[in-house]
Amino acid sequence: MKSFAALVLLGLISPSLALPQPEAAKRAPAPNHARAGEVRNAFQTAWKGYYKYAFPHDSLLPLSNGFEDDRNAWGLTPFDALSTAIIMNDEEIVNQILDFVPSIDFSTTKKANDTISLFESTIRYLGGMLSSYDLLKGPYKRLARDPKKVDALLKQAASLADSLSIAFTTPSGIADGYLVLNPAPKKSGATTSNLAEMGTLILEWTRLSDLTGNPKYRQLAEKCENHLLNPKGSPEAWPGLVGTDISVATGEFVNSSGGWSGGADSFYEYLIKMYLYDPKQYGFYKERWIAAADSTIAHLASHPSTRPDLTFLSQFNGQNTYPVTGHLTSFAGGNFILGGLLLKEDKYTKFGLALAESYFQTYNQTASGIGPEVFRWIDQTNPTSKPPADQADFYNKAGFWVTGADYVLRPETIESLYYAYRATGDKKYQDLAYQCFKAILKQCRGGSGFSGINDVTKADGGGQDNFQQSFFLAEALKYSYLINIDDQPVQVRADGNQFVFNTEAHPFKVRNA
Repeated sequence: MKSFAALVLLGLISPSLALPQPEAAKRAPAPNHARAGEVRNAFQTAWKGYYKYAFPHDSLLPLSNGFEDDRNAWGLTPFDALSTAIIMNDEEIVNQILDFVPSIDFSTTKKANDTISLFESTIRYLGGMLSSYDLLKGPYKRLARDPKKVDALLKQAASLADSLSIAFTTPSGIADGYLVLNPAPKKSGATTSNLAEMGTLILEWTRLSDLTGNPKYRQLAEKCENHLLNPKGSPEAWPGLVGTDISVATGEFVNSSGGWSGGADSFYEYLIKMYLYDPKQYGFYKERWIAAADSTIAHLASHPSTRPDLTFLSQFNGQNTYPVTGHLTSFAGGNFILGGLLLKEDKYTKFGLALAESYFQTYNQTASGIGPEVFRWIDQTNPTSKPPADQADFYNKAGFWVTGADYVLRPETIESLYYAYRATGDKKYQDLAYQCFKAILKQCRGGSGFSGINDVTKADGGGQDNFQQSFFLAEALKYSYLINIDDQPVQVRADGNQFVFNTEAHPFKVRNA
């Protein structure tokens, strides 16, 4: 989950916290086909607007019916949308995208000196192709009209990775997070890279090696990841909780500040997901996740002074914590739930459910019905701050105040509700996710697609931003759909998972499934 990871956002569980009851886990998930149909219609609206006004460019500007090439003009939206179209069984859209994929030249960019993000290219382009290849070679094989177009997905994935590989040619093996291909391949020369961007490569590059039989892709990512798993330099704030910035030259951490927010988030996410991918080979990743999870519960769990029933995750700098978080962090509930399911450890599942329900309250309390990008609160045990005067009444009711009021079609809150539903079978999580979806539909639908909004604290959303993010199709709509459909191979389950979702919600087949 977490796109835009370069964005860095600036106690113990309360006995009063009403944790979900264990018996909820006995329920079996049940589909809601009518709601699934609504989500599928929204996806088709978003795609058709893009295809009519922006194809083959990266992103749709739905209010002006224009386009923007924000990710190197390789056609971002089709690559991000494909796995969702497959899961929704939309044969027409699937084959429109399959026809397009072979046309991209990943060895260069149309624009000279266009900066390429290794992280974004990995989770969106590479992840989208590998996932779609797994799906179309497996349970959704019937959707592809030309099997050669499916083979092209893997060929193009390898071509992209070959181009991106230059980023790993550093003294330490910690990749340079940004590079240029045109007029000649070169790295940005940055002296540091961040935790999320470095720790969110291992799944995609390992899967590419497994599918191609070429170990070089996995080896590059593993050399990078090893610095994160065996941290040196600035010390861990607590066991498993590392800093955000790493030296490209030495592989050492240069600070001890971070959290589960942008710049660090998906490193922690991938630790338990690599264990799901192959529990035998990636057992140490599980141990590092357990260390981080236990430290998070002990030191970062925070309860607002006016709403001790809520649980948010603070940021840290050394062993000082700061009660600030954001929409990106709301994925953490789902990650704890997944860890609890895989490890048969109820404390993680319960904590994840508490997070999922608490972050949902940021939707439930705002005038727009949608959660903000960034928010703060007063920690129940350490009241060092206070809300601005114009939000004091809101804080008394809601347990947080808004410091970043925009919403850019992010998926993370719905993502955690999806995991909550799959773990418990409790229909209330379907209902909460549907409430989020309906609010997004109301506030963000406009022009030829969907836009972010400027101010979630206003009943009308404060106006739209005229930008349809590709991750809206890849993530927000996929999780909204999956929570309402039958038990299919891609679904998360307590045992026998056949797929693991990357942070962009692209499902990869697990090893030996």
